[in-house]
Amino acid sequence: MLVKACKPALESSYITKVIHDCKRDSEALYFQFGIKLNNVMDTQIAFSLIEEQEGRLRSPDDYISFVSLLADPRYCGISYLEKEEVRVLLRQDPKFWTYRPLSELMVRAAADDVRFLLYIYHKMTAKLNQRTLWYLEVRGALYCRCFCVNNNDYADWPSLPPVPDSLMMDGNAPEEEILSVLDVPPGKMGCVIGRRGATILSIKESCNAEILIGGSKGPPDKVFIIGPVRQVRKAEAMLRGRMLDIY
Repeated sequence: MLVKACKPALESSYITKVIHDCKRDSEALYFQFGIKLNNVMDTQIAFSLIEEQEGRLRSPDDYISFVSLLADPRYCGISYLEKEEVRVLLRQDPKFWTYRPLSELMVRAAADDVRFLLYIYHKMTAKLNQRTLWYLEVRGALYCRCFCVNNNDYADWPSLPPVPDSLMMDGNAPEEEILSVLDVPPGKMGCVIGRRGATILSIKESCNAEILIGGSKGPPDKVFIIGPVRQVRKAEAMLRGRMLDIY
């Protein structure tokens, strides 16, 4: 009842939701409560954009964790040891968060998951320029959709943010960004990933796009690609090539 009561705010275009790596949160809200998470400022995306804006490169799978973000002195500079403790408990018992009443550790961990997000939000948005702010907005929207697979190509989801006129006028307008969901035939995911992940890493390094796999949490038979249209199409072609039966 409480989550459903929050649905108007979670789906609102006028209320900004600050989340670190919103993909799985959005998936849970969508499939458990029919909520289409909208207007998210994702601090994981923001961190990558700031690093890129300031000329620091990262490897394709180098996504900052929330614990590491909190520890970064540029944004918060605090340790969050209890998060690691909870992760261990969650791996041991996936139903950890379903138990009631909440233990003192659970209450502290839940509160600390959100306590510093607004502070980090203000620190990050002050660093972003107009171009990277647009990327933050559109990639946040694509992250929200990512694992929420449906049969209508997200037609009932809110529209993606358009490119601002001010960015169109400078002659260097950013390319449209999209999400592509690629179905992997049975038995072919190993061809996509390769030995010790070598194949998928090679494709990621060749394309300026994010390539995500559902893994053990699912969906297990799909690959999700987020990025500029041409880079997404390039990644699609390379992935389809790996799925071809070479025997």
